[in-house]
Amino acid sequence: MKYPTRLSDAVHILTFIALNPDCDLTSNKLAESVQTNPAYVRQLMSALRKGGLLVSVKGHPRPALAREPEKITLLDAYRAVEGNKPLLHQDIHTNPACGVGVNIQLVIRDCYDLVQQQAEKAMEAITLQEILDRYLEKLSCLGKNDC
Repeated sequence: MKYPTRLSDAVHILTFIALNPDCDLTSNKLAESVQTNPAYVRQLMSALRKGGLLVSVKGHPRPALAREPEKITLLDAYRAVEGNKPLLHQDIHTNPACGVGVNIQLVIRDCYDLVQQQAEKAMEAITLQEILDRYLEKLSCLGKNDC
């Protein structure tokens, strides 16, 4: 099973752009960092632009954050690349003639809705600035044993 990485890749792109504001950042360069193909990066960047998180001009390799990193949340990035797609997905192909098969899906849906609400609340509290700060902290700890 392949796990979705769109959010992770989108945050990677936003972070890379934030850390390199004065550099030419082509989709090829970003794709190299994410270890993916440039078309996928362009697709994510388009979603981030539509989500109001990124500004760029076609043909100019200087994308920029549309807002300050402390005003971009993980939930903003999630919404930009995933829309309203839930984090957890039910198996909707259970046997409708089975009492468990029908009713368990209603119970699971309630539980998944609760998880979604809590996850969104947590994502809303995490900013790109916090991600940048944590990245820089981990970078400064490389090679040190006390971190």
